[in-house]
Amino acid sequence: MKFAILLFGLSAAMYAQLAAPNASGVTMGHLHLYSKDPEAQRKLWADVLGAQETKLGNMQVFKLPGVLILLQKADPRAGSEGSVINHLGFKVRDLSATLAKVEAAHITIVSRTPPQAMLLAPDDIRVELTEDPSISAPAIHHHIHFYATDVEAMQKWYATTFGAIPGKRGKFDADDLPGVNLSFTPFAAAQAPTKGRALDHIGFEVENLEAFTKKLEAAGVTFDVPYRKIPALGLSLAFLTDPWGTYIELTEGLNKL
Repeated sequence: MKFAILLFGLSAAMYAQLAAPNASGVTMGHLHLYSKDPEAQRKLWADVLGAQETKLGNMQVFKLPGVLILLQKADPRAGSEGSVINHLGFKVRDLSATLAKVEAAHITIVSRTPPQAMLLAPDDIRVELTEDPSISAPAIHHHIHFYATDVEAMQKWYATTFGAIPGKRGKFDADDLPGVNLSFTPFAAAQAPTKGRALDHIGFEVENLEAFTKKLEAAGVTFDVPYRKIPALGLSLAFLTDPWGTYIELTEGLNKL
């Protein structure tokens, strides 16, 4: 099962460096990618964005401030465009220097309008880069951009479910969680679920996960994979799907590794 693949072989030497949780005990955790060509993905995350590399079982792991990127070799159905998560967003300290590395890695630049650029990354994952000279690292995690038929309902669901703070990011309605901004764009047609695509799921790290899942179940949330402990690894996890098709993993313990 996917959760077993995800956690197999986890090493105590791996450090998540995740943001401190909010009042609900939730923080951004990870992005789980499927890739036909893991080496091409490595060029983006490590060579271009400067992520620290490690291993997690049979997967590569890339660590950027605020997020883990878990990469599993597989044949995804499609990229991010056309799914409920249209693209991922990262801040970079020097956009021109970063785009020079993008070009050297033969990654497609879809558009560039300073201070931003949109990439079509390997496996057709759309990645937006925004320049911010004030950040302390070459690149940091910034946002996840959803396309939804009911932005108001989506914004409310993430606020109610995970304690996200509703607001705006520029012109976009948004929710803020530690380590990530969730941005929402209205779209007339319902988008495809994420599961099985190049961006298969997103993950939140949760304090006291068992109590948290019980609270969600009492509120009517159904779990695809119910709460369970992995004693050998000192971790707990659960999977659910939001009402618009975003596959979500909840973990407890990744931030202590």
